[in-house]
Amino acid sequence: MQIFVGLGNPGPKYANNRHNIGFMALDRIAADHGFAPWRSKFQGKLSEGRLGSEKVILLKPETFMNLSGQSVGEALRFYKASVEDLTVFHDELDLAPGKCRVKQGGGHAGHNGLRSVHQHVGEAYARVRIGIGHPGRKEAVAGYVLHDFPKSDEDWIDNLLRGMSDGAPDLAAGDKGRFMNAVALRVAPPRSSTTAPKPDKATAKPKEPEAAPAEDTRSPLQKLKDKFS
Repeated sequence: MQIFVGLGNPGPKYANNRHNIGFMALDRIAADHGFAPWRSKFQGKLSEGRLGSEKVILLKPETFMNLSGQSVGEALRFYKASVEDLTVFHDELDLAPGKCRVKQGGGHAGHNGLRSVHQHVGEAYARVRIGIGHPGRKEAVAGYVLHDFPKSDEDWIDNLLRGMSDGAPDLAAGDKGRFMNAVALRVAPPRSSTTAPKPDKATAKPKEPEAAPAEDTRSPLQKLKDKFS
């Protein structure tokens, strides 16, 4: 069994914030893979289902970001799951918008949701780092992450969320490479050529010279006759 946790803040006020892209990722997975309706449990919203052959619990803590670990810790204890069975989806300032990376263990890099998870369950869990970009100044970070995504970001957000959902069964099975491939196919699909390839100059057949016009051998009288005939 795997537990996927999305980080965010509860309520409609925060629903479209950059900080809530972890919630958005789980909502997309639940909708695409036929998970059970969300219900309240472990100080959060929980949904159960299957990804491939793996049973998966989806959890969105509703304790607010800074206390996310309380909800995560309760869920792991209830299911007698280890921290290695946990994957956390969260926003990542240090990745460009639309980028996604998978990481196993490590520090929290100042992310308050991860900091709380560290405090309650340790740091050995996997993370899906979802790039939202950086505002450029440290003092602007709080306002930036708690601000809604602009309309102009809708396309890449949709592609990224669908890519993560496409690859979710591979992630549950432990194949991070295939998960990332699924994301890439949505975010940067291979381009199909609609124009015929240019011939190779070295192998192209030389163009045959046009035939010279035939010499006119008619007499002046014949030319005049033909003109008025």
